[in-house]
Amino acid sequence: MSKVYDPQWENALTVVQEVQPPPIPGNAHAMTVTITYPPGSGGAPPHRHPGGPAFGFVLEGELLFELEGEPPRVVRAGEAFWEPGGDVIHYSDANNRDDVELRFLVTMMCVPGQPMLTLVSEQELASRKHRRVPAQPGPDTVDRLG
Repeated sequence: MSKVYDPQWENALTVVQEVQPPPIPGNAHAMTVTITYPPGSGGAPPHRHPGGPAFGFVLEGELLFELEGEPPRVVRAGEAFWEPGGDVIHYSDANNRDDVELRFLVTMMCVPGQPMLTLVSEQELASRKHRRVPAQPGPDTVDRLG
């Protein structure tokens, strides 16, 4: 059976995100995972990705996303996000909604022998609290911060 190729195939591409990531370790490998949180979930505790950057895409729901040095923001289904990894603290990956599930996909750079995620201690959070940016008023103001 011969397939007829779509003459509009070049128009099928939609750029969702384009960034200039930090350097990726030479021995890094990529890991793609999906994460599912129930309605109202607070997500993972503050952490970092020591192996390098992480690139994500929200499949369903709304992600409350907060990185060190940036105000918290809501990332909705169909939108992308990224984080540089390394020393940057990822404060929140919570479900911003109490009525629907959150599903997102993340591709992370990982270094063999290192965990893909490390938790941040309360002591370190306290010592770096000056790097945390408060929520900004506006259409994406979040009320789940706490």
